[in-house]
Amino acid sequence: MALTFSEKKEVVAEVAEVAAKAHSAVAAEYRGLTVGQLTALRVKARENGVYLRVVKNSLARLAIEGTDFECMKGDLKGPLLLAFSVDDPGAAARILREFAKDNDKLVPAFGAIGGQPVAQAELAKLADMPTYDQSISMLMSVMQAPVAKFVRTLNEVPGKLVRTVEAVRQAK
Repeated sequence: MALTFSEKKEVVAEVAEVAAKAHSAVAAEYRGLTVGQLTALRVKARENGVYLRVVKNSLARLAIEGTDFECMKGDLKGPLLLAFSVDDPGAAARILREFAKDNDKLVPAFGAIGGQPVAQAELAKLADMPTYDQSISMLMSVMQAPVAKFVRTLNEVPGKLVRTVEAVRQAK
């Protein structure tokens, strides 16, 4: 069903608004997926803070113009769906990679993060990025390590003294 001019403007405005706030974007070829499979993908994406949209390439080019994802304009060819990570930079790549494991018809093609294009081979790196919670826990463990080592060092002094006194007592 063809879109009217006003509907096309609404689609471009909606995608442009999401693209302005998104951290990363991934495009994937969806040729051969059933409606049920696409619906399942949309539900999973929505649960993880990923905006997923099937949009004509010409409208997508207009929508990403002036955003960090303008570097993707030249690669928008064929039937593609766009996934924008709003909360977590690696969420879109992670969702598409997991879904593609069970559905070989979905092929993540390329993406962009921070104004830099990401090739298909590098999408795995983007998907492996830690989530916000994982990043915070890694930071906390790094911050805790010096304090824990200091406490162990302080505890070693009285422990060594006790062992030395015990050795002297056993010797006598």
